[in-house]
Amino acid sequence: MGALVLGLLAGCAQAPVSTAGEVTASASPSTATSSPRPSEPSGSKSPTQRAPGTTVVTGESTFGTILFDAAGQAIYIFDVETTTKPLCYDACADAWPPVLTPAAPQAGQGVKDSLLGTTPRADGTTQVTYGGHALYFYAHEGKHQVKCHKVFLNGGNWYALQSDGNRAP
Repeated sequence: MGALVLGLLAGCAQAPVSTAGEVTASASPSTATSSPRPSEPSGSKSPTQRAPGTTVVTGESTFGTILFDAAGQAIYIFDVETTTKPLCYDACADAWPPVLTPAAPQAGQGVKDSLLGTTPRADGTTQVTYGGHALYFYAHEGKHQVKCHKVFLNGGNWYALQSDGNRAP
């Protein structure tokens, strides 16, 4: 089984590589810390203050304008998931890590806030959704790369996602 998964992953890595243009975020990346409230002394945090949610932005690729995280990692959907309930776990999630968030996801430039949401995963983490689709990264891509659009792996097709919630052409 492991050899089969590795063979499938190699096929995806062999797919044509598309490089996205500069990705711009109108919100800070998910790894940034919140700034203190104006009434709080610098460096202090109230007990209710949490890390910001994962920021989703749009960027240009050879497949048109698609979703990325604020760090420039392309975002995909898995077509066998017909609801927001994630089905990609274990070896699938090793190749296609879910887009996780510690708080409500943030809509960056070009992203429709009304389409952003979350869904719980079996391990207790929270996965970002967009337009009713659970979101994933491809583990073997660099910043601004889109290697696995329209690729069949792990029992289904993977597609980059447009800002309207539909898969890219």
